[in-house]
Formats: sequence, structure tokens, C-alpha cells
Amino acid sequence: MLRKKTAYTCQKCGAIVPKWAGQCPECGEWNTLAETMIEESASKYQIRTGYSGATAHVCLLDAVAGIEEVRTSTGLSELDRVLGGGLVNGSVVLIGGDPGIGKSTLLLQTLATMSQTEVNSPLYVTGEESPQQVRLRAQRLGLDVHRVKLLTETLVESILEVAKQEQPKIMVIDSIQTIHTELLQSAQGSVAQVRESAGQLVRFAKQANVAIFLVGHVTKEGALAGPRILEHMVDTVLYFEGDSGTRFRVIRAIKNRFGAVNELGVFSMTDKGLKEVSNPSAIFLSRHEEQVPGSVIMVTHEGTRPMLVEVQALVDDSATPNPRRVALGLDQNRLAVLLAVLHRHGGIATYDQDVFVNVVGGVRVNETGADLAVLLAILSSLRNVILSRSLVVFGEIGLAGEIRPVPNGLERLREAAKHGFKRAIVPKSNAPQEKLSAIEVIPVWRLVDALHSVAISTVTPDDDLVTNEPN
Repeated sequence: MLRKKTAYTCQKCGAIVPKWAGQCPECGEWNTLAETMIEESASKYQIRTGYSGATAHVCLLDAVAGIEEVRTSTGLSELDRVLGGGLVNGSVVLIGGDPGIGKSTLLLQTLATMSQTEVNSPLYVTGEESPQQVRLRAQRLGLDVHRVKLLTETLVESILEVAKQEQPKIMVIDSIQTIHTELLQSAQGSVAQVRESAGQLVRFAKQANVAIFLVGHVTKEGALAGPRILEHMVDTVLYFEGDSGTRFRVIRAIKNRFGAVNELGVFSMTDKGLKEVSNPSAIFLSRHEEQVPGSVIMVTHEGTRPMLVEVQALVDDSATPNPRRVALGLDQNRLAVLLAVLHRHGGIATYDQDVFVNVVGGVRVNETGADLAVLLAILSSLRNVILSRSLVVFGEIGLAGEIRPVPNGLERLREAAKHGFKRAIVPKSNAPQEKLSAIEVIPVWRLVDALHSVAISTVTPDDDLVTNEPN
């Protein structure tokens, strides 16, 4: 038989002590002892079952029978895209995001849609809201939830007991930080409670073949609250991005055992909930009534989808000895590196200028393919010149001033041509072997070549660069 007891483990050195203390007796660190549950077996070599419910035994990997993944559509194509094509039975999905960004709204919409096709009614478990609050949200969104079952409970043992009786195929736990187990004495939301509660839910999902959504709180730094092991235990980790005060929301897959990572889903928040955005390139491109300096269109590639976004820059004289470097939607350290490359290999200094760079629409670009667009936007603002609306750029810039290739170059060019762009400045290695009829491709090898490719067209407003002389 298994005997269970609790102990306290240091999160720094791993030392185990029988009772809590403010300081670890081994490494001397303060407030690092967290309550954990220890199982002792009467037999050292006792055979037991794992998360899958199968008896543990050694076998040849080639002898394991392959089972095709059974995916269920959530009814939201953008969410299906982020999940890798749909929801896999028995998977555990962790969704994190800022308060009020739309996590509960999205999951309630998903359950309402899937309840129309699922034989067993989905189960929504809330530990933060009353049944009346959830019902009011459903009415406000206009959802048909007559087959969605609701449970208000925070004890994980009671939740699992109800789930075994109801046998749902889909469950939502809102949120994991409010769930606790009676096996531990620590408070709700503590490291030990979150870890043990999530462990029991993951074990149940694998054994009962139930898909579970876990809602996770985030810290003020934007990371998921609780132990880091929480992200390792689940199958998929999704992050909600975007400001709660803006209209658009972006869901990004950080981890996915059943699909591609860094996949992107775009939604628009309305009075009827989250609506899918099938063509995100159109919403991230500003439609200026007149051309303005400091604006460049680039093609980023998120997961399996190319996407057009606008990069804006503002360069102004600095009134302080230490000029500011601010990047919104981009890595600020990367911006400092690019400005140094611009000075060293482009001959353009910004050491006495404040530089502000922004990606329009609240989307965050994590790839280095935005380097060339950032520098051209900075040059456009610094020189007070206007880049044509028909120009699109992408490419990584190395420290030696070379323009390095980026993945999926041909797909990016096709996406730009589909939206009516006529000219593209791309790395030489990304130039297509066959000439594209819809768009003119200008391959460049070094940063000076890219600057020259833009500057040589100073003739008319339809060209790449138009001088915007002050009155």
C-alpha cells in the first residue's frame, strides 16, 4: 500500500525537511521551503500505474502501436490553428493572460459551440465566479449554453469525483490558482497547491481521455503565476497578448506537443465576445490618408502563417545626455544593436537622438526578420522622408552589416503580392529563382545596398523614397 505524508522542500537546493522554517538549514536561503507530498511504497519495486493508467513495463519503442490523433474542432478556426488543427482528446491546455483580456469569455464561447456537437455535455468548473455571474456573461454574449454543465468548486478531489460521474469529454478549470487539495495544508495559490492540483487534473485527463482547459493567472512581469513545472506538466501553453483597452487580441502557442509552436490566432473583442479575424494582415496595416515618414511595411512569419504588419519609428533630438531607446512589440536590446550597426556600417549616427519604435496593432514580433524594416523606418523618420505604400521589406541584419536570409521567404513574398504590394527589398538568399510577375523583388547583400536601393528612387511620390521637405 502507498502511504502519503507531507514534507517541505527547498526550491533552491532541493533539501527536504519535516517541518516549515523561514530559512533553509542546508543552503541558508530565506522563504524557499514549499510544502510537497511524498509517497512511500511498502515495496521498493512495486509495479504501479502512471498518468496513462497503464501498468508500467519495459517494451521496444518500435513495438508500440501507433494511434492517430483524434482532433475535435472547437468551432473557432483561429483557436484550432493555435492548437495545431483542433483539440486532442486527453490533452491539457494551459491559457494565461492579463486580467480582463478575455480568457473566460473565449472558453465559454468554445464550450457553447462544442456542446452543440458533443454527445456528452462539457463541464465548466469555476472557482472565482458565482453561477449567476457565469450565466449573465453567457446572456450578454448571446450564447446557447443549455447543454453546458456548471460546477462551482475549488477542491480538486470533489471536482474529479463529479467529473467521473458526469463523464464530460471537455472540461474548463477557471482558474488553476483557485484550486486546492485537502492533502496539503498550504493556502490556495501556493506553489505546492498549484503543482499538486494540476498533477491530479493531468493524471485524470490522461486516464479518462478528457480534454481539459486550465486558466492560469499571470504575474506583473507577464509570466504564468505558480511553479515553472506547471508549464512542463501540460501539453499546450497558450498566451493571450494585447492590451485589454484595445480591440484586438492575439493568442500565441508557446508550447504544443500536438502542433507547431509560435502559431498565432487573432481575435477581435466585440460586445458579443471574441470574433475571429481571418485576414490579420488587413487590420495591422494602417490606412493613412496621406503618406507620413517613419512607416515601413514588413512581412513576419508566425507559425505557419505569413502576416503583414506596419513598423513605425520616431526619431527626435534628445534633451538629455542619455538618449532614450523605446521598443513596443520588439526586443529593446535588439533595437540598441541595430542602431550600432546602422552607425558602423551605414554611416548614420543616432547617439544624440531619442529613438521610439512601435509595431502597429499591439502584435509582438519575436523574429529577427524585422531588423531591416526597423532600420528603414528609423532612417525614414530621421531624414524626414516617406517610403512608398507599395514597398514591403524583410530581412535579418548581422553585426557585420550583412543582410541574412529568413525562413519562408517565398511565402512572405506571395502574401505581400496578394495584398497589392509592387516592390520588395529582401535578402539576396531569399530572392526567388523564378521571377514573380506580381511583385518586383530587389535582393540586397549588405545594409548599404538596402539603403541605396531605397535612396536611388527619389523621383516621384510613387517611388520608394519621397523627400518630405519642410515648408
